[in-house]
Amino acid sequence: MSDHSVAHGTLVVERELPHPVARVFAAWADPVQKAKWFGDRGDNPPSVFEFRPGGRESSTGATPDGRTYRFDVLYNDIVPENRILYSYDMHVDGRKISVSLAAIEFSPSPRGTKLKATEYGLFLDGLDTLDQRREGIVSLVDNLSRYLDGE
Repeated sequence: MSDHSVAHGTLVVERELPHPVARVFAAWADPVQKAKWFGDRGDNPPSVFEFRPGGRESSTGATPDGRTYRFDVLYNDIVPENRILYSYDMHVDGRKISVSLAAIEFSPSPRGTKLKATEYGLFLDGLDTLDQRREGIVSLVDNLSRYLDGE
């Protein structure tokens, strides 16, 4: 009997941001800007950032309890000011905890931008869950919002 398992899950997080689509998209596309809001503390510059179809991104970070996270991305499709499609692996302390497919969609709204983040995740061996991932994505969108509001 194997201790290995895969749990499947889909989540959607939507938010209206009072900033133009071009501004919100740029915060994802520019490594200097993204480093200011992406991650738990907003100070997590990627070690690799190739923002183009077929490009890669990789970043690592540590939590206060000493756990080390690694985020490895393959950009599958990018349509400026419209969508970013990517697949990614998450690792904690050197162990792969999930494999995901994500879509970040940007559209004009009366307030500025409607941001929609959709993710289909495969959560491995009980090391990650859909609820934990939803919490992480909500936190990232909150960080993005604070970053844009603080300019």
